[in-house]
Amino acid sequence: MLTWQVSREEKGRAHSTMANTSKSSSKLKILYAEGDSEVLATQSVTIEKAGYSVTQAEGRQQVQDTLRREKFDLVILGPTLTKNDRHHLAYMVKKAHPETRVLVTHTDGEGHPAVDATLETGRSINALLEKIASMQPQAAGAASGR
Repeated sequence: MLTWQVSREEKGRAHSTMANTSKSSSKLKILYAEGDSEVLATQSVTIEKAGYSVTQAEGRQQVQDTLRREKFDLVILGPTLTKNDRHHLAYMVKKAHPETRVLVTHTDGEGHPAVDATLETGRSINALLEKIASMQPQAAGAASGR
C-alpha cells in the first residue's frame, strides 16, 4: 500500500505548516482522490486540519460523479490511484471545470498539459501541504507580482 512517509521532524513541520496555512486557506475547496480508502481517510483528515475544505472521492468513478455535481478550486489526484486514472482524470477535471487547478502526486517529473502542479513520488505529507498552500489564489497572485 502506498502512503505518505512522515518522520517526526516532518510531523513538527507539518504542524507548523498547518498553523500557517489554516489562517488563509479555510475557503479553498478541494476534491481529494485516492484509490485506497484508508489512505484517503487518513490524508483527508491531515489536509482538513490544515484548514481546507475537503471532499473525498475513492476511485475514478467517484471523482467523475463528484465533478458532475460540484465545482472545486483544486483537485488532488493521489498516489494510490492508478497511473492511468491520474492521467485521464486530469483531462476530465479540466473538461468539466477549466478553471479548476489539478495537482497530481506520485509522478516521475513528466509534464502533462492538464496538470497545474505535480508532487514527485516519495514526498511527505508536509510537502503536499506546502504545495497546496502555494496553489492558493492569493499565493499564486503574490508569486506573479499581482
